[in-house]
Amino acid sequence: MTTELQTELDSLNRRFATLADEARVARAAAALEANGISVIRAADAEEAKGIVLGLIPAGSEVHAGASQTLQTSGITEELEKSGRHELVGPRIWSMDRETQADEIRRLGSSPDFMLGSVHAVTETGSLVAASASGSQLGPYAAGAGKVILVVGTQKIVQDLDEALSRIYDYVFPLEDARAEAAYGVHSGVNKILIINREWEPERTTVVLVDEALGF
Repeated sequence: MTTELQTELDSLNRRFATLADEARVARAAAALEANGISVIRAADAEEAKGIVLGLIPAGSEVHAGASQTLQTSGITEELEKSGRHELVGPRIWSMDRETQADEIRRLGSSPDFMLGSVHAVTETGSLVAASASGSQLGPYAAGAGKVILVVGTQKIVQDLDEALSRIYDYVFPLEDARAEAAYGVHSGVNKILIINREWEPERTTVVLVDEALGF
């Protein structure tokens, strides 16, 4: 690795992988609330997991998007082993993608609860998520009954311009390398969702975690 590349990587890490200070978190949380998005603070991943599970009534239909945040926080594992909820993911993976494609699409598009994360939260109260396939973006935007997003405060940025820089300059290279190692394919910033305001009160909840989670 060249000195120039290492310097660039160090700069990106300082900019996009460092937890936000309290003043910045407070500004982002207040802006989200003003935009109709509920905010709950969590000290760490373990507390976030308890908060998320406490928000979902037993027996609810739940879909958890592919998320490093959900996996590293233990939320995905707890959902799978608890047996308290009707999980959409296992149902989809058990279905035939050729003969049941329409049913798979409907199941994934409108769950009672959609869990996931985003790649940036702006201090002005916007949520920004990028995706290669876009499968989680529809439920985030309008399809799901309730949306719960778990977000480490290292993802807080000043504005939408910085949010896009975080996605293209920092998140994408990491996700592309992960996808190639895990699946043998490259990822892509193919679709981007920007949520500036929630139309339906209490539909979307962001759990802001004082721990670096996900990309």
